Amino acid sequence: MTTDDRPEPSTTAAERDMLEGWLEYHRETLILKCAGLSDEELRTASVPPSALTLMGLVRHLADVERYWFREIMTGQDIAALYYSEEDPDGDFRVTDENTWAQTHETWRAEVAAAREAVAHIGLDDLSGAKSSSGKSFSLRWIITHMIEEYARHNGHADLLRERIDGATGE
Repeated sequence: MTTDDRPEPSTTAAERDMLEGWLEYHRETLILKCAGLSDEELRTASVPPSALTLMGLVRHLADVERYWFREIMTGQDIAALYYSEEDPDGDFRVTDENTWAQTHETWRAEVAAAREAVAHIGLDDLSGAKSSSGKSFSLRWIITHMIEEYARHNGHADLLRERIDGATGE
């Protein structure tokens, strides 16, 4: 893996800065797990029968950023990037046509759009849309959920990376 230049979360920040700091740390952890690998390696599945790949994780998290921050929190009417009702695992499904350059660029764009969408929304503000079960969410809940989502998938990324080239780390 390449040099670890992830932003270290503050130990004394106010709540919003702390939450955003940890989310940013976990976002960059995922990208660090992908650093220095070829497209072929990034499309390498973990262990049969699982089709889980590092590239698939990044695609999935691009869709998750889009869904929680833009569709749910701000109520934007936007379609998913990679999955659909017909193919609910489409974000995880990668082919030889999928490249890291395109996947990484899309993920970066979704992270930037997510930041912009909630920049002026308070932690206690409720989502503009509701879940399929009718629940509303505060921005605090969504950011906390996103930290959990990245942390869980970074554990998967650790195992995938170790299987590909033996690299381990935080």
